[in-house]
Amino acid sequence: MRFCLLDRITDLQRGSKITAVKLLRPEEDYLRDHFPRFPVMPGVLMLEAMFQAGAWLVRSSEDFKHAAVLLKEARNVKYSDFVTPGKELVVTAEIVKEDESTTTLKASGTVDGNPAVSARLLLEKFNVGDQFPARANCDPYIRHWMKGVFDRLMKPALDAPLAGGSGPHFQVKSQRVSAQP
Repeated sequence: MRFCLLDRITDLQRGSKITAVKLLRPEEDYLRDHFPRFPVMPGVLMLEAMFQAGAWLVRSSEDFKHAAVLLKEARNVKYSDFVTPGKELVVTAEIVKEDESTTTLKASGTVDGNPAVSARLLLEKFNVGDQFPARANCDPYIRHWMKGVFDRLMKPALDAPLAGGSGPHFQVKSQRVSAQP
């Protein structure tokens, strides 16, 4: 994962569902070209944000068992609104079915509570060493690195109040992240 298209995870129900948020900042580099007079988040990046949320759900649900979680297939992708600078894309992904090597998710993104994008995603999960034995030593490093990124995405939800100061804090309770006043 070269770019993290999520700012924070706001709700996590391991093995079931995740909600994450991406604030589209006006200074994002790709907005200069997409489009100069009407800057909007490219559709492929909206899809990538849904994939990343789904991948974090899969990783955390399996306690980072697999080093690699890749998007294998995106079906029924529908775009219905733009994400413009200053707006938040709220992404949810829910596990529909899974087996040892794949997970199917229903994912969607909303802006101001209105649907912006939706898709059915098929994620493939594996350890690099299983497919490339000479690279098996990469798996622990990848898992450690991914746990660090995950912790940073969860940290705002765990430690900081929401925008506005004295809003609710979030804390982990067993396998679920829930809001506490």
